Amino acid sequence: MTSTTCSTASSAVHPGPAPGALPARHRWKVLAAGVCANAAFSVAFSGIPMTAVLMRSGYQLDAGTLGLMLGLMGLGIALSEMPWGVLTDRWGDRPVLLAGLGGTALALAAMALWAAPTAAGQVPPLPRLAAGLVLVGLLGGSVNGASGRAIMLWFSDGERGLAMSIRQTAVPLGGAVGALLLPALALHFGFTAVYGVLAALCLLAALLAAAWVRDPVRPPGCAAAAPAKAGPGGPLRDARVWRLAAGIGVSCAPQFAVLSFGSVFLHDFACIGLGAIAAAMAAVQVGAMALRVWSGRWTDRRRNRPAYLRRCCALSGLLFAAMALLARAGGVHGALLLALLVASGLCVSAWHGVAYTELAVSVGAARAGTALGMANTSVFVVCFLVPLGIPHLLAGGGWAVVWGAGALCALAGRWLMVPAVPARNSVLSNQ
Repeated sequence: MTSTTCSTASSAVHPGPAPGALPARHRWKVLAAGVCANAAFSVAFSGIPMTAVLMRSGYQLDAGTLGLMLGLMGLGIALSEMPWGVLTDRWGDRPVLLAGLGGTALALAAMALWAAPTAAGQVPPLPRLAAGLVLVGLLGGSVNGASGRAIMLWFSDGERGLAMSIRQTAVPLGGAVGALLLPALALHFGFTAVYGVLAALCLLAALLAAAWVRDPVRPPGCAAAAPAKAGPGGPLRDARVWRLAAGIGVSCAPQFAVLSFGSVFLHDFACIGLGAIAAAMAAVQVGAMALRVWSGRWTDRRRNRPAYLRRCCALSGLLFAAMALLARAGGVHGALLLALLVASGLCVSAWHGVAYTELAVSVGAARAGTALGMANTSVFVVCFLVPLGIPHLLAGGGWAVVWGAGALCALAGRWLMVPAVPARNSVLSNQ
């Protein structure tokens, strides 16, 4: 069953498809467009931090300023996610995706022209770079809630975990492309090429969204899939939804630590070359893609999303604690640190599709845009704060403190997302 058809009772009254309805298989095109939209923006969001070593030298930044620059795009996303989610519920997915992706392409093109160091060594003013990164985040934040709401409308509950997890593979897919492509572009052609390529990718994703993203057409009297289950005030007034959204955000802190400063850690502390670093970060992203698809399908079949989230967070905490202990022990353990960083990055990236599915199912398709916007606001507030805070943790206690804080965040996220003794009507109930 897909969301383009009615329930059994309703189909007895309305046996045929609605006039002008797209075939059920069109849901895969909608999903593909959502994946491309998220991947195009993720190449920018996850890929630019992969150029951190080159950005530090090209823009002549100290560690604190580098952390601020790497966090500004996340700040822009955090500020815009909830408004974009509300607009998606009101206007639909297609207008929001087109406006957001088109605007992001224009902002990146402007950065290529006016916010990149020149071949002659001229560095643009930092406020110009900062404004560009914030603007890209403000506009690019549109892709998350919109494409998630489309999945809720087009897919049945037995497919949503898989579909949402496939959509979430777009983030590591974009990150893998960014890890392999952007440092090479920055090294050989400069940041003008980096921003120009990113603008072209967003424009291509906008064209796909224009071609494929539509709301399903249902026969008269056929209810929308996944009726809302949030409280009468909607997701914004439901404390349970806020708790899950906060848990998703806190649990992303270790992931952002790996993505934003993992390359710096491997380069400065573990003495690993740029080629191996790029390969390791790409491996994290590619492995996360596979794990997200597997976890979505596995939890769809077993209906055990809460248990899976608990185990992922606990294992993430253990891996980050091990990395902290190894960093504290001192000495250079290059190969072991590289392996631990990859394993930690994989574990902390595997659960996203499952958590987002649980959140969206809890509120229903009609309010999924708002709920996903709440979660993404939490995520990108954390995304802004993590690279901003890491230099201070480094100054105070070194890498052991950084990774130890990551372990604590993983355990805190577990408590928020899946309480030890769930309330009877908890958002996180077995489906």
